[in-house]
Amino acid sequence: MSWILGLLLLVIQNQMLQPFTLFENNETLSVVNREDFILGVPGVKLLNMERLEEFTTQVDIQVKKAPVDATIDPAGRIIPEKVGYMLNKPILKEKFSRYFYENGPATVEVPKNIIYPKIDSELLSHIRTNRIGQYITYFNASHKSRSHNIALATAAINNRVLFPGEVFSFNEVVGKRTQERGYMKAPEIVKGEFTEGVGGGICQVSSTLFNAVDRSGMTILERYSHSRKVPYVPPGRDATVSWYGPDFTFKNEYNQPILIRARAFNGKVVVFVYSSDSINNEPRNVPGILQ
Repeated sequence: MSWILGLLLLVIQNQMLQPFTLFENNETLSVVNREDFILGVPGVKLLNMERLEEFTTQVDIQVKKAPVDATIDPAGRIIPEKVGYMLNKPILKEKFSRYFYENGPATVEVPKNIIYPKIDSELLSHIRTNRIGQYITYFNASHKSRSHNIALATAAINNRVLFPGEVFSFNEVVGKRTQERGYMKAPEIVKGEFTEGVGGGICQVSSTLFNAVDRSGMTILERYSHSRKVPYVPPGRDATVSWYGPDFTFKNEYNQPILIRARAFNGKVVVFVYSSDSINNEPRNVPGILQ
């Protein structure tokens, strides 16, 4: 009798050790066993749902891939978008539960949901046709740290698409100006005085953007001038920004998305605002416009 019980225990143990194998792109992603998911109730085979949730969350981290928006390169070519992926948790939980309560091993391909990018090539090709705003400012390219900061901030706003009803925040889009993010110390105005600060120079980018956006007729929500005159725009046409202070924000109240194209090169900051041909905008006259 004892050998029968021993054989039964051996069979049960063998069943418990038969693995659940997840694979992705013909490669093994994870291998687990039933015994690791048994709820601690004597004499009852119950699935530990908390442990299953932990498992699926870990798999999601492994397979999740963010989508990549379509962009326009410096030569004007559209770089196509790329879709992203995330785990289909309900499907994986269903497949694992079936494995847990049945006998034998299981080999399952990771069930995934596609995440589509917000901006695709078709949208970009549609809204790059009509230039509705533009502005140019100049800076001393020999000042390396300031030029570097200007280039970083300009790259951050380049290819930005703002859909109808959306609000653009310069601080949110550009992010915190820190040395860890590549920004350098350069001259800036603080309380009416020139000083050295990390990220000095980016207010020229926000000011150039402000004038281009204002020219396009969009609604300016928040904009502040420096405490003293700056050399790169006419008086009262600047937009000072600070991470812990003022921001520059505007809203797209048109019925079409708008595209911001920005570039810093050869001592110039150039910002263009585009949309589709069907947009019904009312451009404003702004001093210093790039013709």
